[in-house]
Amino acid sequence: MVRNMIRNLVGTAAIALAVTAQPAAAQQVFNCAEHSQVVESLGSHYSETLQAVGLINQTAILEVFVSESGTWTMLVTNLEGHSCVVFAGESWEALAIVPGLKTKLPAFGQTR
Repeated sequence: MVRNMIRNLVGTAAIALAVTAQPAAAQQVFNCAEHSQVVESLGSHYSETLQAVGLINQTAILEVFVSESGTWTMLVTNLEGHSCVVFAGESWEALAIVPGLKTKLPAFGQTR
């Protein structure tokens, strides 16, 4: 239930940002651009590559880019190809997911 609530919240925020990211001619938007430009920038500046992708309500795509050093960026792209960075951070850790196995995560701030 909590997972669905978080997914819906993130999805709603991402859609709102993606839909409103088409600025008027006089406005500047610093975190949005054409998809190819954003992907190029993530690769050249942060060495991030595509690691995960998901569909948001048939109206946008969520992509997760991650570098070997652990930086990560979540990108939302609308149907017209406009992309916006909605979240970014450090210390990304990929977890192996085994069907049927309940994974216990360490408490926040603790290491395994």
